[in-house]
Amino acid sequence: MSGNPNVAQTISGSSTARRVLLVWDAPNLDMGLGAILGGRPTAAHRPRFDALGRWLLGETAEISRTLPDDEHDVEPEATVFTNIAPGSAEVVRPWVEALRNVGFAVFAKPKLTEDSDVDADMLDHIELRRHTVGLAGLYVASADGQAFRTLAEDVAAEGVPVTVLGFREHASWAVTSEVISFVDLEDIAGVFREPLPRINLDSLPDEGAWLAPFRPLSALLSGRNQG
Repeated sequence: MSGNPNVAQTISGSSTARRVLLVWDAPNLDMGLGAILGGRPTAAHRPRFDALGRWLLGETAEISRTLPDDEHDVEPEATVFTNIAPGSAEVVRPWVEALRNVGFAVFAKPKLTEDSDVDADMLDHIELRRHTVGLAGLYVASADGQAFRTLAEDVAAEGVPVTVLGFREHASWAVTSEVISFVDLEDIAGVFREPLPRINLDSLPDEGAWLAPFRPLSALLSGRNQG
């Protein structure tokens, strides 16, 4: 998988170190970011995974410092889960390779039907780490994080620090949670090159503002045809 044996051990699970695990829900975050931007992001508004990786390394070091001396054997594991639509492999390949070069593992799954998303795969991976090497920390990057809510709260109840990374206007449950921390992606230094043009229902401009749909209206027809 990689020329670096330490990376191979981390992803395969052969390393026995507890994980500070980051799971990046690419389809959900793409949808959330598109809603904020009102369309596909330009280079200025695409997340920078090198900045995210450096932040995760800092978080891992901080978690390690809080642990007893005999529990310092922890390591970060950064993962991205994504769907690959038919015919898009050549377009997506440079992005996937860039992620792997930064140090992220990528789980890619064909997008064959509306139901072939990666939610179950992300949950399975968290459970795998939780019940094998163990979790020292869990970071879930998802625009709203709802698919992870039950599992995240279960992990937090075990005393593991859990943080949702996303957009505060989409993840109110995590923002107000008493057991889960929330970090807005835009608050992580360097993740976005330019400020996002965010519209908050609590602070609309006097002249009003458009809120773009999360997906095209035509998706209603495709869903009906498949049913």
